[in-house]
Formats: sequence, C-alpha cells, structure tokens
Amino acid sequence: MSDYDADFRRGAGSWRKPLAVLAPFLIAGWPHPASAAPGDTIEIGGGASLDPILAARLRHEVVDQAGAPDDAEALTLRVRAGAELKIEGFSILAEGEGTAALADDYNDTLPGNGIEPFPVVADPENFELNRLQVSWTRDGTGVTVGRQRIILDNARFVGNVGWRQNEQTFDAVRGQAKLGPVSLDATYSISQRTVFGVDSPNSHFDGDIVLLNGGIDLPVIDAKAFAYLVDYDTRVAFSSQTYGVLASAGVDIPAVGKLNALASYARQSDYGANPIAYDADYINARLGLALFGFDLAAGYEELGSDGGVAAFQTPLATLHAFNGWADMFLTTPPTGLRDHYVTVGRSFGVPFLPGLKADLTYHEFDSDFGGLDYGSEWDASLGFKVGPAALLAKYANYRADGFAVDTEKFWLQAEISF
Repeated sequence: MSDYDADFRRGAGSWRKPLAVLAPFLIAGWPHPASAAPGDTIEIGGGASLDPILAARLRHEVVDQAGAPDDAEALTLRVRAGAELKIEGFSILAEGEGTAALADDYNDTLPGNGIEPFPVVADPENFELNRLQVSWTRDGTGVTVGRQRIILDNARFVGNVGWRQNEQTFDAVRGQAKLGPVSLDATYSISQRTVFGVDSPNSHFDGDIVLLNGGIDLPVIDAKAFAYLVDYDTRVAFSSQTYGVLASAGVDIPAVGKLNALASYARQSDYGANPIAYDADYINARLGLALFGFDLAAGYEELGSDGGVAAFQTPLATLHAFNGWADMFLTTPPTGLRDHYVTVGRSFGVPFLPGLKADLTYHEFDSDFGGLDYGSEWDASLGFKVGPAALLAKYANYRADGFAVDTEKFWLQAEISF
C-alpha cells in the first residue's frame, strides 16, 4: 500500500460501511446553486471552475458454480466522490472510492477471511484513493501525471475494469497529442492499481509499463497501431511485449441500417524477467449490422498459444467485456483460446422506459493448441433508465466441456452518476 493510500484510509476502520451506505444521500446533498443540477460545473471566478464527481452503484450478484458447497450472494454498494478544479487548461482531480458489502456470502479474494465455501465475487470491501492527478490540456494535446484512469481503444489491452466495483487505475505519466486526423498517446506507468482493493496482496503490481498508441481517423476507417511493454517486478510470468494494429469501419446502408467492421492483429512475446520464452498471435474480427432496429454481429477472437507452453495474455485489460460474462477466461489457458460468437441486440422506444435495450450472445470456446473443446456460454442483458438511475439485469450461463466447471451468474444493478 502506498503512503497516500494509507493516509487516505487512516481512521476509516469501522466507519467504512456506514460511509458507503450514507454516501448516496450525501451525494444528493452536495452543495450547488439552486438553478443547477447535482454534478453541474460550479463557476468559482477568475477563470476557475469546479466539477463535482458523484457516482453510486448498488449491485446484487449471485453465482452458482458446480462443485461449490454453496452459492455466492453479494450485495455491494460502491460510491465515488471527488472534484476536479480547472484553471485555464490546468486541472487537479481528486477522487475517493468506497465499496461496502451489505450481504457478504461470497469469496471476496482477500486472505484472512477463513476458508469460504462460496464462489468468487471479486468485489471486496475497500476504501481508497482512486484517482489523484494533475493535468494540462489544450485542443486535445496535453499531459497527465498521477493516479489516473486509462482506457485505450476498446479496452481489450488496457482498461479500467469498469464492471468491477473497485476500479483499476495506474500511477503514471501520460501524454496525448492531436494533430488533425492523427492522434498520439504515450504512457509510462510504475504501478497497476488493481480491482482487488488495498487490503489484498494483489492490490497493485509494480514495474515498468510502457503504453504507446497512435492512429488516424479517416472518413470511413479508423486505424491504430500500438506497442505495450509490460515488465513486472513480481508478476514476472505476465511480463510481455505486444505489438499490433486495429482497424474499424462503419458504412451507412441507405434505407436499411449501418454495417460495422473491426479487425485486429497483434504479436506477443516474453519480455523483461519472464522466465518462459514464447511467441503468440492475437486475432480479432467482428462484423456487425444495424438493421431495422436490431444490432446483429458475429465475431471470432483468438488468443494464441505457443505449443501449449504459454499463451497470449492481456493483464491490463477490461476482461469482463470479452470472452463471456461468466469470466471463465480472465487468464488465457496455456493452450490458448478461440472464441466464436454471435450476438443480437434490440433497442425499444418505450417512452416511460428510456434507453430500454436487450442483448443476447452465444459463445463457443475452443483451444488454439491441442484441439480441445472448452465449453459454451449464453449471455443476456436488459437495461433501461428510471430518472437519473440506470438499471440493469444480466445473466451468464457457462457450460463446461473440457475446461473449468458449469457456472451461472446473475446480476441486478442500479447506478447513478452526475
């Protein structure tokens, strides 16, 4: 734990859960002008302004996993609060994050809680400094220093793991530049602050992390090239160097809808202190069609294996968004992974349920090496808004064949942010 994490948490102790429970009410009472809504920018004068950061998420998660004596049931409340002070291109941002377990019949991944009979729900109770950064930006060009959120492209390689209650951030220096249609992004990080919370031995992974990303935005196609160099101090088996490209395109089809395509290729090998020499490929192809109110898509993603010895890994990614919501492949098996999937979504224009949308996805999982049939999965979700609150129901059903065990997960969630 860093010194300023310790300072931030000092005195929290038994106050952690009451603070998290009361936080939504404190958020509602955040001072703001009578004519402004909560979260609106507050003009201070002299060119300075203050942007409040206010967000709360309540989630009920149930996990039924074959072989576990009991189902996991977690009711967690996550609150973030802070502010960003802006003065003529300069800004200072500070944000705290707290997670309380209102029902805790689950394995939260923290040691010292005894031998728990429940499956894992990786949302431990936590109270921490989530972000503390200083930045200067003008016309898309600038630099940010400190603990910060970093999401690159579709978060497949670098993200904030936004699905979990505790957000992933980075202690880093990041520079960004915008030159017409060309964008450049370079980051040097000394620490990856994980979702497992400050009380976990895996609260952070230190090392030398270099993230380079550049692209060009053309009328039809967006193209990116990237290089990600990860040299961990202790998590050496995940040290790697990855070089790749990503392209996406969208074409309107008159009177029908829109055709979307995405393609990506990357090559990864061992780096730094990694004791295993390997080379592995990454392939991602997705074709989507927006047709008469439906969103249809089919895709293939491959995280390759080097002869079953080691496989392509993405330890900085937002993993929940890929390869099934049951999260069976957060670490790629040594034999690699091939994911064939199809998805259908539908948005409904219901006046009293704005944003009503349903999605259904089917996955077939196989190995890249050895011809193994891992299993299959159905994922479904339904979301809509009620006032300022976004409501979501999600379900994942993984059926094992040659990998892991049958797993079902169900979520009910309410989220509000300003």
